[in-house]
Amino acid sequence: MDQPTPQPDPPGSQAQPVVCARCGKESPGGAPPTWTCSVENGTREYFCVECARANLRAIEGRLDSSWW
Repeated sequence: MDQPTPQPDPPGSQAQPVVCARCGKESPGGAPPTWTCSVENGTREYFCVECARANLRAIEGRLDSSWW
């Protein structure tokens, strides 16, 4: 829990594109609320809905994405 809480972008600013760490799908306006976020080895990784659903048991078991 050493990571700071991310602050929301100021109004009118452009959100950074987010890429799924598993399949490479891109979300140009930032991570949608349906995507899953995981911190592995100090790096924040995002997974799209399809990848998260396909690997739900591994995610809930807190296995690293390299395992699944």
